[in-house]
Amino acid sequence: MSIHEVFMPALSSTMTEGKIVSWVKSPGDKVEKGETVVVVESDKADMDVETFYEGFLAHIIVEAGETASVGSAIAFIAETEAEIETAKSVANSGGAATPTSSPEPVAATASAATPALASQNGSNHKEGRLVVSPRARKLAKELKVDLTTLQGSGPHGRIVAEDVEALSNKGKQPAPAPVAPPAPVPASAPVAPSAPRTPASAPVAAAVPGQIVPLTTFQNAVVRNMVATISVPVFRVGYTITTDGLDKLYKQIKSKGVTMTALLAKAVAVTLQKHPLLNASYSDQGIVYHSDINISVAVAMDDGGLITPVLQNADAVDIYSLSRTWKSLVERARTKQLQSQEYNSGTFTLSNLGMFGVDKFDAILPPGQGSILAIGASRPQVVATPDGLFGVRQQMQVNITSDHRIIYGAHAAEFLQDLAKLIETNPQSLTL
Repeated sequence: MSIHEVFMPALSSTMTEGKIVSWVKSPGDKVEKGETVVVVESDKADMDVETFYEGFLAHIIVEAGETASVGSAIAFIAETEAEIETAKSVANSGGAATPTSSPEPVAATASAATPALASQNGSNHKEGRLVVSPRARKLAKELKVDLTTLQGSGPHGRIVAEDVEALSNKGKQPAPAPVAPPAPVPASAPVAPSAPRTPASAPVAAAVPGQIVPLTTFQNAVVRNMVATISVPVFRVGYTITTDGLDKLYKQIKSKGVTMTALLAKAVAVTLQKHPLLNASYSDQGIVYHSDINISVAVAMDDGGLITPVLQNADAVDIYSLSRTWKSLVERARTKQLQSQEYNSGTFTLSNLGMFGVDKFDAILPPGQGSILAIGASRPQVVATPDGLFGVRQQMQVNITSDHRIIYGAHAAEFLQDLAKLIETNPQSLTL
């Protein structure tokens, strides 16, 4: 008998359990080696899971909407149709599949499909197979769309639901993603008198009084991360930054697709070049100085969770490319299509509540990082000018939270001082 168990894979280093979003295959369906059989929700994203075995999906142990611990069996795959009933009997008896002679460990029978399907040339084919999201495949079936005529616009050329809808609506193949900078994200623009902001999520559905609503996978991940920070000794330093120059620059280049979020991230990243300690993190072996400056930006999710898409190498990427990348990250974060390195590789984090009119707040330090910068609203303030007169300036308050095991007050203060100098006196350098 050749019956294989499909296990809940570990799609991230912090994942302890996963939720079944949907089964792409149904019991009795033929499955090919490397073909997606199920979509799993990890801590921060929905990931396709593929099998290493060819055969038939014999029995589903964990149904869509249910959760399972990492490493636990979620389905059985039979090598032949004749063995399907045997696999069902094994499942109903609570037993395990008979071990096969395969040299591969059983726990490796499932893997995250998104990284596995990535190609060097961005093609949406792999060994003759289309790379299609489960939602797009289902939609194509409903709309009777031929997937082989599509050019995928998703990560690595993956066909996504929007591609199917575009072809169905226009009756022709959708154009590839534009090279020119897209329009700026409306939610990223500053709303007077608020500070520049990150996109806000839709409000969480109203709860019924007296009802207990279980936490989502995203919310549970946030809980684990926040609890993990309790033991870290931190301190906070505040600073007031005048934003007139930055606001003027933004108005000049926003038509080219530049977002305020990208400008702020770029300013922080460039300043971190002079302050590598603020981009470092603590380990039992000592201070970890990261080779890249990757800026995480906190974004609230529609279901009440929190995710931090990462602008990688933000100091080295030009502001126009950085803005396009940010737009893509936010769009894919909303649909839970980010790959793990796109939300867990940050070395410094920004959190912005300025869009809510918040003057100042303290942010909680993310695990594995040395600092996080909280950005408040930008407001007109009456200030004393160098010539002894009074004037009105747009100012915002920022507060940095740092790991006191490796970063001290003077380090944080010097970083904020240089950040303010860049934003106030030389914001144009952010476009170079």
